[in-house]
Amino acid sequence: MKSTCKSLLAGVAAAAVLGTATPTFAGEFDGVTISILTRPGPVIAGRLVDRGKEFTEMTGAEIRVNEVPFAEIFQKLLTDWATGTNSIDVGVFASGWAVELVDGGLVENLDPYIAKDDKIDIDDIAPYFREFNQKIGGNTYLITVDGDFQMLYYRRDILEKIGMEPPKDWDDYMKVAEAMNGMDMNGDGEADYGSCIFKKRNAQSYFAIGSIAAGFTQTKGTGEGLWFDTETMKPKINNAGWAEAFRVYKETGKYGPTDELNQDIGDTRALVQAGRCGLVIDWGDIGPLSIDESGAAIRDKMGAVIMPGSRKVLNPATGELQQCDADLCPHATDGVNHAPYAAFGGWAGAVNAKADQKVKDASYAFLSYMNQAEQSNVDVTLGWTGYNPYRNSQLNDTSKWIEAGFSPEFADNYLGAIKDSLNHPNMASDVRIPGAQQYTGVVLDRELARFLAGEITAEQALANIEAGWEEITDDFGRDTQKQMYKLSLGITN
Repeated sequence: MKSTCKSLLAGVAAAAVLGTATPTFAGEFDGVTISILTRPGPVIAGRLVDRGKEFTEMTGAEIRVNEVPFAEIFQKLLTDWATGTNSIDVGVFASGWAVELVDGGLVENLDPYIAKDDKIDIDDIAPYFREFNQKIGGNTYLITVDGDFQMLYYRRDILEKIGMEPPKDWDDYMKVAEAMNGMDMNGDGEADYGSCIFKKRNAQSYFAIGSIAAGFTQTKGTGEGLWFDTETMKPKINNAGWAEAFRVYKETGKYGPTDELNQDIGDTRALVQAGRCGLVIDWGDIGPLSIDESGAAIRDKMGAVIMPGSRKVLNPATGELQQCDADLCPHATDGVNHAPYAAFGGWAGAVNAKADQKVKDASYAFLSYMNQAEQSNVDVTLGWTGYNPYRNSQLNDTSKWIEAGFSPEFADNYLGAIKDSLNHPNMASDVRIPGAQQYTGVVLDRELARFLAGEITAEQALANIEAGWEEITDDFGRDTQKQMYKLSLGITN
């Protein structure tokens, strides 16, 4: 697919038509209907519906939330906006997918709206989400409603029982998973699992493999980038680091459910809430889900920690895995290179640039309402919403978490793990360039699934991915993609 427009590179500094401030009086948007497209509820969509009803009462704008399967969101948005159908006013989707839409001139620049908004408190949004999640080419095109990156969760009570510590690297992970595997962790008389990691094809397994691979391959900081060489756009995937990550991901299945290859994130979370998992990779949802009624089996029994890293990492000069040292792993802790991965980046809202101006004003105002601390600081504490923390006030004040049902100990632990990840200088960004969904959600996902099913080796899978990514890059234009990739990492030269 050719890039539909060069508008992002040609005019990243151009301002959009000035929008209004967040509504301050009843009936401001009487007669306006906002059509939103997102994933099926109650996760993400459910809270948009609830807050939409409040917004209607406040302003008169009617909020219509349309739901489609996760795998269909991006293509439906792109088709609707690129063809000029414009039946959708707001898309709430993975922030990394927005670059392609912005490049096509399809998304409204929200900086002028933010400048006139005295309620959003943009500085309270954590720096990573404010600067990387919401901005493209220095301009704000997205409003965050959920902050996403992955962490490791563990059964604190079981680790204490067997006298082991939370894993720091993937060797530790395997040892702990093996020790826990087969234990009855919820008292129902059945053997439970040392490790639970979603591995289903055409779902979200490509995010999990990114979390594993990052610690083996990115060592120099966020600006190094996990996915491509910043000067050539050559994929940084067909190497020993990614091969080891593939091996680790598959090996964790020895300590997981027998049907793990058919399990999506919802299946894994159900097992966790039932008290059947010793270790699990997930976004921030496990914290609130552990205090939900459906999580009674794990209430106040979970712990969270930064994603495991590796003591051996890829040396780009030799192409081999090498023990961490001060030069190769400048951000290592106790010899372990951590690279917490902003998997998915977070759900965020974008406004159709071709919508009527009154609709754009109302659409921005609704996204601002969702994002504002008064609403979001409550929403992120509720497990069913699917919204995870992204504001400083959500991370620095435990009161709302304790009010929601967290113990003080778990509130400190959970928020501490999030801050350790968000503040890490080697945090790895998701793919945020045109074709992002094709690179990972199609090519990486397909070849990873074939490897897990035993159809091909890790080396064959990685060679296929490299070839597929090169084709996508050439299709969009290598020079354009290189500039986009640099911008996504904060590199301006």
